[in-house]
Amino acid sequence: MKVVVRVERVQPQWPKVDRVIRHCVRVALEHLGGVEKHEVAVRLTDNAEIQELNRRYRGIDKPTNILSFAMMNDADDFHPPGEPLLLGDLVIARETLLEEARDQGKRFEDHLVHLVVHGLLHLKGYDHEKSMDAALHQETMEIAILSRMGIHNPYE
Repeated sequence: MKVVVRVERVQPQWPKVDRVIRHCVRVALEHLGGVEKHEVAVRLTDNAEIQELNRRYRGIDKPTNILSFAMMNDADDFHPPGEPLLLGDLVIARETLLEEARDQGKRFEDHLVHLVVHGLLHLKGYDHEKSMDAALHQETMEIAILSRMGIHNPYE
């Protein structure tokens, strides 16, 4: 499986987590199966930028941990044969991630991986906000993928 993961660290306070993110995306996509070539962009930013994006695109004027912007929103979207499937962009806020990891007693890196998996599932069409069944299905997928990377169930 060919996977291109572009990581952009916009804030210098972010640790060098590019390798962790690339590995996480590859493991998650292998678990999900499907198209052989994928491309994902991950933007590592701060609360100020993610709050602006959250306000602009979701109408929620507060920071969040991760936002997902899918490129292929519809099964009818054109995908050129032989080209990578452009899944979309993930944007992650460092301060929120740090605060949540601390409050939940999790390692920074483990929580980062969980957020990447969560966001990637959104890019692949999973949506926990649709229904309780959809939420349970997405949670189950997250737990299975995280388990493959040696990360304990984050929902316990």
